[in-house]
This record gives sequence, C-alpha cells and structure tokens, in this order.
Amino acid sequence: MDILLLTALFFFLMIIGLPIGTALGISAVITIWQFDLGISIVGINFSSGIASFPLLAVPFFILAGVLLDKAGLAASIARFFELLLGKATGGLAMVSVFTCMFWGALSGSGPATTAAVGLILLTPMIRHGYDKNFAGAVIANSSDLSIIIPPSIAFIIYGNITSVSVSALFVAGIVPGILTGIGTALVAFLISKKRGYHGINQRGNVKEILHALKNAFWAFISPVIILGGIYTGIFTPTEAAVVSVFYSLFVALFIYRSLTWQILLDVLVDASVTSSVIMFIVAFAGIFSWATSVTGFVDQAAEFIVRISPNAIIMIILINLLLLILGMFIDAISISYLVMPILLPVLHAFKIDPLWYGVIFITALAIGQATPPVGVNLFTAANLINGSVDGVAKQAIPFVIMDILILIILTLFPALCLFLPRLAGLY
Repeated sequence: MDILLLTALFFFLMIIGLPIGTALGISAVITIWQFDLGISIVGINFSSGIASFPLLAVPFFILAGVLLDKAGLAASIARFFELLLGKATGGLAMVSVFTCMFWGALSGSGPATTAAVGLILLTPMIRHGYDKNFAGAVIANSSDLSIIIPPSIAFIIYGNITSVSVSALFVAGIVPGILTGIGTALVAFLISKKRGYHGINQRGNVKEILHALKNAFWAFISPVIILGGIYTGIFTPTEAAVVSVFYSLFVALFIYRSLTWQILLDVLVDASVTSSVIMFIVAFAGIFSWATSVTGFVDQAAEFIVRISPNAIIMIILINLLLLILGMFIDAISISYLVMPILLPVLHAFKIDPLWYGVIFITALAIGQATPPVGVNLFTAANLINGSVDGVAKQAIPFVIMDILILIILTLFPALCLFLPRLAGLY
C-alpha cells in the first residue's frame, strides 16, 4: 500500500464522519504496520508526542479561559463596549468584534470565544433588528482572532513543531491580530450602515462608562500581565499559562466572587475535556507525521513542492491557497502537524523566515475556522441562533474576503509581523 493511499484513507475516514483524532490514529497505525516500522513504537511516540514542556501551556491556557468565562468577564467587556459605542451605526456588531478580540486573548480558542461572546451578544443584536445570520457571522469571524492574538494555542503548537520561539510568535501575532480585528470591524460597519443596523438605545454617560471600565478592568489587564511577563522575560509562555490560571482563580474568587465548588468542578471538567481532545489529536498527528517522515514521504513531498516554482512569493501564495482549502475541512492543530513537517524543508530551501511564516500560517488557518463545510466557529454560531450553517456562511463571505486581503498584506510586508519581536529583542 502506497503512502498516498494511506493519506487518502485518512481523508476517507474523515468524510465518513470519524473524529479527526481517530482518523489520524487509524491512518498512523496502518502506516507503521504497512511499512514495518515496529508497531511497538506507537505507545512510545504517543507519550513522547505530548510529553513536551511547551505543550503544558495548552491545558493551562484552556483552564484559565474557562475560569474567566465562568467569572463573567466576557459580559463585563461587552457591557463596556456597548456603553462606549451607544447608538453608533453597527454599534452592537462592532461591540461583538472588539469583545471577541479581547476575549480571544483570554481563551485562545475560536469555538470557545464564539460560544462565550455569542451567548451574551447574539440576543441583543437580534432584538435590535440585526439579521440573525449576520449576527452569527460577525461573532464567528471575529472569533478567528482567538488563534492569532496571543496567547494562542495554535502558536504554541506551531512553535513546538518548528522549534520557533513561542514568545516571539506571541509578540509577532499582536499587529496582525489588531489589523484583522480592524478589518473585521470595518466590514461590520459598512454592512450595518447599508442595512441600517445600530447599537443600543443610547450611549452611556461618563459615570456609566467608567463604572463599566472598572468592572472590565480585570479582563483588560489579563493579556497585559501575560504578555508583559513574557515580553520582559519574567516567565516563559508555559510559565505564563500557569500564572494565568492563578490570576483567573484570584479574579473569580476574590473580585467577582462567582466561583462555587460546583462551578469549579464544572470548570475542571470542561477544561479537561477540551484539553483531552486537543492532546489526543496532537499525539496521533505526531505519530502520523513521524511515520510519513521515516518512510521518506515528507522529503519527497518537499522536493516536489520546491520544483513547482523557483519564486518564493509564488510558492507562499500557492501554500496559502492550500491552507485555505485544507482549513475548510480540517482543524488548525491537525493541519499544523500534517503540513508543517513537509513545509519546513521548503522554508529552508527558499530561506523563508519561519517566525514570519508562522504568523502567515496561523492567519491562514484562522480563516478556515469560519469557512464551510467544517468551519467550527460557523457551527457554534449556527447552534446558538438555531439556524443553519449555510445561512451564517453566506453572511460570512465579506468577512472572509477581508481576512484574505489582510493575509495578502501580511505576506507582502513581513515587517508588520517582525518589527515587534525585533523591538522586544526576541528575534
């Protein structure tokens, strides 16, 4: 059986509805068995694939995000922006974008951000006359920012695969995340202006805005503490994840006083389930990548890609197109493990900066979270409005176009990704 047939088996297993982790596991085991690589290696690779210090950050950041969600910080962020924007054209739509930007910096997960912000803002948007599919599309696309704006689980995975500094990746993602957020807000404003969508009935007065800012203060400074500690070298990204958990516990227990023993138990269960799903995918994707590398498939695929064009820009454009297509069917973590082992030799061959391309890579994968047929953010938003994925996806098209334009800009101007890491001395 050829390695290409095994790859086809993987996609077939996904098409028939098997979870991505299971499809990867079956494909990996068959690859090892077919090429007689030693079936006993599966257990060793399974444990070693997730026994990585940088990967410890993943469950801790997830736990911190769930804790802050239960503490009600998403609602406090949304309330501040509501009062600030008031009756502005597209006010609630832009509130959704900015809330997702800040919440994404806390959760690091697109679906989690879609759910947390959607539960708070979808009902007010629909009540004020926004089309429900448009409302869902705004939040689904804004939640893409969760894997671009640091701290990002996707950046941790990329750094673990490529040995690129996660701290540098976090800092490099700040400007692209802000640009993408501004682009999303612009699209939301233009569509809202055309359709006559507005915000709440009136803008808050200074006293109300300051009170809302006070309530949201603990949410706003969380990324500052995490990124500031990394930026100044006080702690590593993994240590920052642990700090974020203790910070979240402090806020939930002593500031908002919203954490009971039952809620804490629910938090631990939710965080454990989410972390287990991610680590299951990481473990089997790592085994599959190792097997294809040992069999020579990775080298052959890299050589084939290098021969397509001698021009680095054309090569990057083609790879980005591939990522956009893959993002329609596969989650970002799985794509990272399936594609990056092949792309690394290509990056070296064309002397492409892996830090810069890491931002491009994750930005391209973020777009896939809001593109059908398997856009996880779209499914989450559609469930919240009791609507169809197709309905939300149609309204998401202008946002996806803007995201692609931002991706092109970041590709053409690497300095947008690199000047902050250089300024911080991380590059």
